Amino acid sequence: MADDSGFTTMAGKTATSEAPVLGVGMLGYAFMGKAHTNALKKLPYMMYPPVAIPRLVAICGRNKDATTAAAKRYGYEKVYTDWRKMLKDPDVRVFDNGGPNDVHAAPTIAAAEAGKHVICEKPLARTAAEAKKMLDAVEKAGVKHMVAFNYRFVPAIVQARKLIESGALGRIFHFRAVYLQEWIIDPNFPKIWRLDKKVAGSGALGDLGAHIIDLGRYLVGEPKSVMGMTRTFIEERPLPDGSGKGKVDVDDAFVALLDFENGALGTVEASRFAQGRKNFNSLEINGEKGTIQFNLERLNELNVFWAHEDPKETRGFHNAMISESYHPYWENWWPSAHMIGWEHTFVHEFHHFFDAIVNNKSVAPYGADFNDGYRNAVICDAIVKSAQSKRAVDIKY
Repeated sequence: MADDSGFTTMAGKTATSEAPVLGVGMLGYAFMGKAHTNALKKLPYMMYPPVAIPRLVAICGRNKDATTAAAKRYGYEKVYTDWRKMLKDPDVRVFDNGGPNDVHAAPTIAAAEAGKHVICEKPLARTAAEAKKMLDAVEKAGVKHMVAFNYRFVPAIVQARKLIESGALGRIFHFRAVYLQEWIIDPNFPKIWRLDKKVAGSGALGDLGAHIIDLGRYLVGEPKSVMGMTRTFIEERPLPDGSGKGKVDVDDAFVALLDFENGALGTVEASRFAQGRKNFNSLEINGEKGTIQFNLERLNELNVFWAHEDPKETRGFHNAMISESYHPYWENWWPSAHMIGWEHTFVHEFHHFFDAIVNNKSVAPYGADFNDGYRNAVICDAIVKSAQSKRAVDIKY
């Protein structure tokens, strides 16, 4: 059922034996393949009673040996090296696309045309034009569709959304977010697919920036214009096969200003050149009645400030543990302050998606659907355009 904020809870659901089975076919077996599979296996017994029972029908990858090893490790029934053949499998009802960015569009569009519900990793596409084709395909097919912006399913982020929706912060003045990592600073780090525009579409912008841009839209609203700067610090890197060096044609870092439709000002920044930062995704929202601050590396916490408190007594920032049974999703986990982690966001994400499929609910506004993925791509494209033109660019969907 749903509480009065609209967020789904599991109270009152049917018993496990009555939950429908949804066959999943997954493209990709590496980082996201592991994260998604972990969530699919946990979901039936942790989001209990489950809204659906995922069946690990098939996994697909280009390398047959590696895909077969992944199937054995994760428990998938079948192995494919051609996603076209996997999508013809009648047991696959849900297509989970965790492949590199250059294989987001074609397989996802084909899955929709085959009547499969689709969840696709972020960014939805390499460009807004590509994302629009994907959006058109899922809408035409009438299937459920979701972009895996998993940070929408951090309980503390959901709690922040609920506070904003309740009016507790009042008018929003500022949104600022950074997403910082350090893993490609070494100039001898090879030119992997994430550093190739043809495959990735963009660099830190699509890899990290897409997340915080999505959180800006999720928590504050739509931006109406952007001003951006991008920078590539190391322009050539060794090729993975040792045959020489290749040109890096994506951004290593970006910064952007956002002008929101509701009058709020925003700043977003992402870099993979921030020494000492491993996965530092931090945001702050300043409103007329208070401030909320969040750091992914301490994802069970919110720092909050309330202007109405007496400055002589308790006024100041408070560290709030988002770990009580009444907080979003926590009724499914552990006693107070027995922490959950990054991987649990995917459990919540798949629960939300399966609930939309089984009970014919909308994925949006609390999950990101392909319209959200398309709008995110429009904003990313506008930041690149602004960086190239050195001018503000209006957001046009």
